[in-house]
Amino acid sequence: MIEDGSGDWKYVGTFRLTDKYLFDEVIHKMARVKIVKPEKVDDPVVGAIFDWVTQMEGSVPNHFFVELNFPEYFTAKLGSTKVLWEAGELDMSEIQHIGILVSKANGCPYCTAAFCTILNHGLDTEQDYVAEVIKSGPEAVTSSRLRTILEYALKVNSDPAGISDDDVDKLRTEGLTDKGIVQLTHIVSDFASYNRLNLALDTDYDYRDFWKNLAFPST
Repeated sequence: MIEDGSGDWKYVGTFRLTDKYLFDEVIHKMARVKIVKPEKVDDPVVGAIFDWVTQMEGSVPNHFFVELNFPEYFTAKLGSTKVLWEAGELDMSEIQHIGILVSKANGCPYCTAAFCTILNHGLDTEQDYVAEVIKSGPEAVTSSRLRTILEYALKVNSDPAGISDDDVDKLRTEGLTDKGIVQLTHIVSDFASYNRLNLALDTDYDYRDFWKNLAFPST
């Protein structure tokens, strides 16, 4: 995100071929839908999203170009994700931990690597620690709050009907209010939707092989 002091995505201008964010207009045919990298991006909302993801991940990933096949929903969906990530009680690091473990549980190498990249590159978290999170899950974290959040997230993902009053009470003990509990539950759903999209449409993998090989060594 380009910081403007307000917490909002800030658009810094139209992307052109001479800019570092701009892409040749290329259609890749490995995914099940087009991956069209536009010659320029004039929409300020899309431009601001591209600014943000470039800061977090180092470049605009193929997943975003898959989403742009439905441009009206792209801005709505990413806008919803932005609210989930920024307007609740969970911090950005906690959210990326959730993304990594939910995506791994759902068998999505693409999204697992995406959230590893944000945690490592975007949030400057040590690679060795992120690798341990992939390998050991909630047991890799020392924070009782984060471990409770991750255990709840994984249970919501695998068995939402199995969530108990005790599971929710544990979140309250760690400081979450009703708002944070609703935020957390929505975040699990949001990540699972990205998992399904990238798995179903076979989005071309464009992250470091290190993350994919660590999370899914047999693939």
